[in-house]
Amino acid sequence: MPVDLSGKRIIITGAATGIGRATTLRVSAAGAKVAAFDVNDADGAATIGDVNEAGGDARYWHVDVRDEVAVSGAVAAAEKWLGGVDVLIHVAGVLQGAAIELDEFPEEIWDTVIDINLRGSFTICKYVTGVMKKQDKGVIILTASGAGVTGGSSSLAYGSSKGGVHGLSLVMEAHLEKYNIRVNDVLPGAVATPLKIANVEDMHEAGGKSGNLDEKIGALVSPDEISKVYAFLASDEASMIKGSVRTR
Repeated sequence: MPVDLSGKRIIITGAATGIGRATTLRVSAAGAKVAAFDVNDADGAATIGDVNEAGGDARYWHVDVRDEVAVSGAVAAAEKWLGGVDVLIHVAGVLQGAAIELDEFPEEIWDTVIDINLRGSFTICKYVTGVMKKQDKGVIILTASGAGVTGGSSSLAYGSSKGGVHGLSLVMEAHLEKYNIRVNDVLPGAVATPLKIANVEDMHEAGGKSGNLDEKIGALVSPDEISKVYAFLASDEASMIKGSVRTR
């Protein structure tokens, strides 16, 4: 049975494409009012247009999660528009540096990936937590990965950053429980997002183009299927779930 998110006020980062877009569409269809954050303005506008055309209620903000001023301002504006924040679904992230050896790994790629994936997770949670503490309730859902948590990664920076996001979620869970804020992290598998498709293409090139690229991409899981997990975790039905949820 589909989840009921009627009246839920949700911020979703990375809402323009991939899992973030699919989740925005799904939670909106389930009754949530959504503040969508991204840096991809064209696709962000398309996502919001699709939500509102379907009878939902969503609004877009251009937000780079590395920019603390932008994050704090957008969270404050979203809180005012939403009337509070019940749920944060943080999906925004990047995957760069695939198949680069450790001794050749550029520091600028390392810094970019860590800043967006790990520091960005900290920054958005910092400001949303301030809102939720005033309410004495809330749900925060971060996006980690099997990379750096249950196994390796094609990118040293990506695996390290996602291991950090997973660790952040575990520490936050203990710190925020007293404020009735539930924290979970999702570990998506191989999902057909622009980020993952580009990674599959990079690894195909690095592997000497062995195998069929179209078959590799075709084996990826639909973001719409993964969005069901986020929507469920955002619902009151998931109130007893602690920790991480792994997907295909």
